[in-house]
Amino acid sequence: QVQLVESGGGLVQVGGSLRLSCAASGRSFSTYVWGWFRQAPGKEREFVASIRWNGDTYYDDSVKGRFTISRDNAKNTVYLQMSSLKPEDTAVYRCAAGAVSFVRRMSDYDYWGQGIQVTVSS
Repeated sequence: QVQLVESGGGLVQVGGSLRLSCAASGRSFSTYVWGWFRQAPGKEREFVASIRWNGDTYYDDSVKGRFTISRDNAKNTVYLQMSSLKPEDTAVYRCAAGAVSFVRRMSDYDYWGQGIQVTVSS
């Protein structure tokens, strides 16, 4: 059974940092695309960042320069380092993985974590 489990969320002040982790079990994701998405209250889920098997990364403009996505294939884990956090970053963050063609398209991802809350207080 494949599972993706996020960790590292919580409450942080404006300007602070957090690192999210997403550990996978049940199969190897070394050749898959990893992605992070988020959903704020009352808003639709949106793309945050993704990383391909070869290390190519993609970011939404809202987080570019502040967030960094990385992966450790040996640990079957993806990370999202978040810095200079803003109140508008408050959301439930979910990791995802799949044989993705278009990294921003949620339906391309086959596996999803349950999500973890990130709250940025002002």
